[in-house]
Amino acid sequence: MELQHTNFKHLQAAHCENGVTTALLRHYGITKITEPLAFGMGSGLFYIQLPFMKVNGGPAISFRTMPGLIFKRTCTALGVPVTRKKFRSHEKAMQELDERILAGKPTACQVGVFYLTYFPKEYRFHFNAHNLIVVDKKGDDYYISDPIMEGLVTMNSYELERVRFAKGAFAPRGQMYYPGDHLKEPTDEQMKQGIIKGIKRNCRDMLHIPGSFGGVSGIAYTGRQIKKWKTKLGDEKARSYLAQLVRMQEEIGTGGGGFRFIYGAFLQQAHPYLKADELFDLSKQFTATGDKWRDAAIQASGIYKGRLNTQADYDNMGDRLIEISAMEKQAFQQLKALMGKMK
Repeated sequence: MELQHTNFKHLQAAHCENGVTTALLRHYGITKITEPLAFGMGSGLFYIQLPFMKVNGGPAISFRTMPGLIFKRTCTALGVPVTRKKFRSHEKAMQELDERILAGKPTACQVGVFYLTYFPKEYRFHFNAHNLIVVDKKGDDYYISDPIMEGLVTMNSYELERVRFAKGAFAPRGQMYYPGDHLKEPTDEQMKQGIIKGIKRNCRDMLHIPGSFGGVSGIAYTGRQIKKWKTKLGDEKARSYLAQLVRMQEEIGTGGGGFRFIYGAFLQQAHPYLKADELFDLSKQFTATGDKWRDAAIQASGIYKGRLNTQADYDNMGDRLIEISAMEKQAFQQLKALMGKMK
């Protein structure tokens, strides 16, 4: 697709907010940033199961931080000003977006997935924390850089307005956001301090979040719950709960294994700034937990599809998450100790 108002370069990424953060910052002048560095500075690794809440009829499980935090935290670490707007008026939301786009200023939006016309139907469900970049407009068509797509896609004004004002949890309310113009490259010291702060915050979130439902404790909590599902819920509902877990883990933004692989890459890319060889071993540890998450997803899928259906299969699934919890606890404890030596 030929763009008229901008020279924006589309970036395909593993996760939408990482990709939006990286592509926008690069477009506006910060070339040092990569998807793993944005994810790590933004402390994107997270886990929580809210025991008294349901989402789409299944357990409320999240593998990510609150929408928008990766972008905000990364920009803050790099000294980048951020503008974020929400709207009551649909007309004003579209008008302000048009003004920026026609001025050649690509702008990110938080949207709902269910009505994204370029998504395959099997990937459309009610999830309102997806991120994309509107990069240009021709006639009534908007050119969209969605990081999970191979190239640019288009939506007309009705379609874009519809996803910007999707209803439900995390309703975006026309939200758009963007960094300042003509950004300066951060110094290596800025990068170093941003990396250290991001790691320390992630260690806090995974090791010290209050209660037993979040961080590494939350992973083990879910594992123990899974062992009870077959007896407590019955086969059909227990299988649907496991399907929900896999959906949140592997389909809503790579949250399980994928996030661990990205975090492992982040620790490797942090090495030139922190000069700590221990990061390479820690990177391998997170990659290993990523493999364990993927194996757990295969086990859960086998139960959901009916190939596995005994209590021993549910026990096996629960034990996998308990093992992952222990592995990640050890890795984050080592990472925390290493950050304690940093200045």
